[in-house]
Amino acid sequence: MEDEQLLRYSRQILLPQIDIEGQQKLLGANILIVGLGGLGSPAAMYLASAGVGHLILNDFDRVDLSNLQRQIIHTTRTIGTPKTNSAAAAIHALNPDTRLTLIDQILEEPELTSTVKNVDLVLDCSDNLTSRFKLNKICVELRTPLVSGAAIRFEGQVAVFDSAKPFSPCYNCLYQIDSELGESCVRSGVASPVPGIIGSIQALEAIKYLVGIGDSLLGSLLLFDGLSMEWRKMKLHRNPECPTCKGR
Repeated sequence: MEDEQLLRYSRQILLPQIDIEGQQKLLGANILIVGLGGLGSPAAMYLASAGVGHLILNDFDRVDLSNLQRQIIHTTRTIGTPKTNSAAAAIHALNPDTRLTLIDQILEEPELTSTVKNVDLVLDCSDNLTSRFKLNKICVELRTPLVSGAAIRFEGQVAVFDSAKPFSPCYNCLYQIDSELGESCVRSGVASPVPGIIGSIQALEAIKYLVGIGDSLLGSLLLFDGLSMEWRKMKLHRNPECPTCKGR
């Protein structure tokens, strides 16, 4: 580790749970972030600032004025540009040492599979069920850890899934593909800080998982209610009839 890196990450290295060994794990890590909206914005910025060596940023959308209320990685200047480019500019300004791979398109299964195959962990920061179930299926098949987040109105949730762990549930164990979960912040609205809170927790869970410290949200669902300022943590169990992870 170079002197400049020791200084940049000094406050993190001071933590005995992380230390230099943990920081080196982060520097050598590869993470795929799917979605650079309200969740992906803080997650990408915190992972870059924490020293994750390589971030693969995937989003097919372009920056819109209505995004700026919550998608803090983008700016007024980047309106109309691809979100991947806008996010890359912000990350490079924050930590120029972070290696970035930009994917400015919807990844279908063959391309998504090959991408997930080469990363240590995936963050699902997408905003539609089709992407969530597709990403979950591939992470189950490849046994790649998945940190899933969602936010709407004043509420949010985070869960961690890892099919490499015995009895770990998957996203499909929690939600069924034909369930009526089509709400989005476009139609229902979202309070500006809520995606930031959830995306930051996703980044923290990713860091803990990569370093191998603390109690993960693996097998749990963390629920946040911003109006009442209440947190609830529910235990998740694997569905023996789950069509995605059954028999794995």
